[in-house]
Amino acid sequence: MWAELAVTAGKLVAIAATILTSVAVMEWVERRGAAFIQDRLGPNRVGPLGLFQPIVDAVKLLFKEDVTPEAANKWLYYLAPMISVFVALVTFIVIPFGAGDDVTVLGVPLRGLVVAPDLNVGVLYLLALSSLGVFGIVLGGWSSNNKYSLLGGLRSSAQLISYELSMTLAVLGVLMATGSLRLTDVVAYQGAHLWNFMPQAIGCLVFVTAAFAETNRLPFDLPEAENELVAGYHVEYSSMKFAAFLMSEYMNMVTASALIVTLFFGGWTFPGMGAFTGWPLFLLSLASFAVKIAFFLWLFVWVRWSLPRFRYDQLMRLGWKGLLPLAVLNLVWVSVAMVMKWI
Repeated sequence: MWAELAVTAGKLVAIAATILTSVAVMEWVERRGAAFIQDRLGPNRVGPLGLFQPIVDAVKLLFKEDVTPEAANKWLYYLAPMISVFVALVTFIVIPFGAGDDVTVLGVPLRGLVVAPDLNVGVLYLLALSSLGVFGIVLGGWSSNNKYSLLGGLRSSAQLISYELSMTLAVLGVLMATGSLRLTDVVAYQGAHLWNFMPQAIGCLVFVTAAFAETNRLPFDLPEAENELVAGYHVEYSSMKFAAFLMSEYMNMVTASALIVTLFFGGWTFPGMGAFTGWPLFLLSLASFAVKIAFFLWLFVWVRWSLPRFRYDQLMRLGWKGLLPLAVLNLVWVSVAMVMKWI
């Protein structure tokens, strides 16, 4: 019992440390990537290649004056960034990130390196928890008592409703083919068959697009929209409360990338993995998962600095008249393919 608790605690610590480290790394990648795309230098003064820039930014935010608007609803104003960070952290516990069936620590098998391996509704848990993240944005926008932040919060809620349905239908196609709600089973199915992005290319496209919208990244950053709403829902936040919203965005990017990889790109599996067992397979699977996530994190940055922001009517039209019919079409295709034994 104590060994199992220790292994579970170790997994939690490893996930938390990895995600928090990824936040700092992605802040640097965001700046250097933007500079690379726009043909300029980017951060290059603090450490080699500006690698210490995230540390400097964190120190600056830590010591910055923490201002609370006098007319704000203070309890909700303080609670909103906590909700955003909490949801961003706890959604990762059902995602398998390595092969651990034949690897033990303290006599306990790692079982796919997932924190909650016995949760047989892992996908439902993930979708339910991820949809709660909008509450942090809406509460932050409303409690600030600022018209710009309120508009940002309302936009975020409308955006979530518009794209969550398409995302769920895209996931449903994967679950139908797999026959299980466990993400470990989804990964195992792709290891034994084709990765899902090949037979379900439409569903993959819908899910990736909806993931961009769910994380409020360009070209779907209408809740912030600096040109229109100053800074949107977090316009009245400063110091570490503002940093919490910033951290939650990058954490959601990591979780979204991990979910894209798990559902459509084989998770931690890789070609030729059958030739390895034990610790070599364990380490290679971790590396495979990390490389795939790194690719999609770079895709988030690439798209942000390459595409302009949608107008609000274009955002809604794409969600309801574009992605939703495509998600339904993908579901019909998966149903027919299963009946015909094509997948």
